[in-house]
Amino acid sequence: MIYGKTTDEAADGAATVEVNARNYILAGYVGAAPVRGYYLEGNEANDTGEPQGFFVHQPPDAVTEPHFHETNQFQVFVGGSGTFGKHDVQPLTVQYANGHSPYGPIVAGPDGIDYFTLRARWDPGAKYMPGSRDKLIKGNQRQRLVPGIPRSSPEDLARRFGAEFEIVLDAEGDGLVAYMARFGPDASACVPVATNSGGQYWVVTGGTMTLNDKSYGHLSCLFVTSDESPTIIGAGAEGMEMLVLQFPERNLVGMAAE
Repeated sequence: MIYGKTTDEAADGAATVEVNARNYILAGYVGAAPVRGYYLEGNEANDTGEPQGFFVHQPPDAVTEPHFHETNQFQVFVGGSGTFGKHDVQPLTVQYANGHSPYGPIVAGPDGIDYFTLRARWDPGAKYMPGSRDKLIKGNQRQRLVPGIPRSSPEDLARRFGAEFEIVLDAEGDGLVAYMARFGPDASACVPVATNSGGQYWVVTGGTMTLNDKSYGHLSCLFVTSDESPTIIGAGAEGMEMLVLQFPERNLVGMAAE
């Protein structure tokens, strides 16, 4: 199955969520976006059974304090500037964290910072540290950070022929991997399949992707389940650039807790 929205479709449902007394803007692309900026006991009852992918605008100088989530997660920084932990982040930066892997803080720069939060499973909300230490399941913590992924200019895409997939996060034994796909004008190709993984997110970072006669422009986002048949996608007349973010086959922390 393939879930997802174009940028315009997601923007139509954007909402304001208060996080640490600041107003963040969230736009849902896949499943149900959070309705608050923290975990509330019993929120598990709201699990939709779907993946959860949404766009965040974190306002200027706002701080998202260190925290963790229950489920595996990618974040893709696509606009603005700021810091992630001790690292400067700017477009394009990809971060991955296993469930129950504390990370942060995320500190927005003077113009704010924009990023996708992408999960293969719904999550009941951020658990802030150190107050939620008693809820942290230890074991199988893992984080990866890939800063400064080069983006193609419109001129670069226009000069390309065919399709190319470049690894940006090295493959690991449980299925974790990330690619950058770059397509020339009107090119088409089959995306590497998500078999033996937890599924994939596709984030369009330049040009236009076409799928089943529908066009997905800049910052469109889709989720592809691991049982989906090999999928041929195309590029528009200006070419296309897209991140392919593949999850591990299972939620390792969930296994440890069973």
